[in-house]
Amino acid sequence: MKTTIDKLFKETTLSRDEFLYLLNNMDGDSLTYLRDKANERRVQEYGKAVYTRGLIEFTNHCIQNCVYCGIRYDNKNADRYRLSLEEILDCCKLGYKLGYRTFVLQGGEDPYYSDERIVDLVKSIKKTFPECALTLSLGEKNFSSLKQYYEAGADRYLLRHETASPTIYNKYHPNMCLQSRKKCLWDLKKIGFQVGAGFLVGLPGQSNEDYVEDLLFLKKLQPEMVGIGPFIAHENTPLEGASNGSITQVVTLLAIVRLMLPKVLLPATTALGSIDPTGREQGIKFGANVVMPNLSPTSVREKYALYDGKICVGDEAAECRQCIEGKVRNIGYSLDMSRGDHKNWRRL
Repeated sequence: MKTTIDKLFKETTLSRDEFLYLLNNMDGDSLTYLRDKANERRVQEYGKAVYTRGLIEFTNHCIQNCVYCGIRYDNKNADRYRLSLEEILDCCKLGYKLGYRTFVLQGGEDPYYSDERIVDLVKSIKKTFPECALTLSLGEKNFSSLKQYYEAGADRYLLRHETASPTIYNKYHPNMCLQSRKKCLWDLKKIGFQVGAGFLVGLPGQSNEDYVEDLLFLKKLQPEMVGIGPFIAHENTPLEGASNGSITQVVTLLAIVRLMLPKVLLPATTALGSIDPTGREQGIKFGANVVMPNLSPTSVREKYALYDGKICVGDEAAECRQCIEGKVRNIGYSLDMSRGDHKNWRRL
């Protein structure tokens, strides 16, 4: 097993069979070795810095019906909301005072936010905070729309592919198409965004073979960012009561991605901290180097419920900032409040 991990460390890739061997035969000693190699690689590339992004969840309206998601269209129990431009700018102003230099605007696929509104939003934020990076996470868009957002000043775009397995994708994404999802990611690369892909871990029916497909797709795509999080069941979805994803599986895949894409920006997600009190710290130890504390108003945090048991919904933005800094410092790393761009990215 160590030989296979060493090969990944040295060559940054494995064959399909080797990736599957790694996942199928991971034991305690091998996991420790994998963690140490992933941490070694991250320190080589980024030192012990953990970059911060201020997350603003600005709408929980969504036209999609992803089976696992708490803000799916068919969830009639969801308390829907939209933040106004002024409310979003207020979140950014607060975040700026707290030291954030990257803002992440995340929402469901909400038709209310037309291209014109998104462009106005991007321009307003970049005009007010010109030295800050701006990330969008708005779901699938066509090439023309994405290009408008980039030309307005957006720097990054997060679009998790969710799963690279056509069977699993079709099962959990009604009326959606994996090829369309992938095309959107390739469009983002072509336009010039720093691109974030990623996948869920632990959906009912997922296997190690499916995760290998995710790894091979990521190696081909070469995204600047990768988000990997555990599936966590939501009570108002068809998957209510299903078993959640495993933190061990998630950190294993985080470490593999760190070795496979050495310079990648890799978040320790809020979902990790929601399934385990030390989840984000474990993610960092396994190669993650990004955290995204919440800047959304506390009045809407509970409403942006993709899954049950989400942490920090009642904390003020300053509390989130102080809390995550303490967690990072306690495990020997340091919070970096800069833009934290990918090393190889330059705006076109």
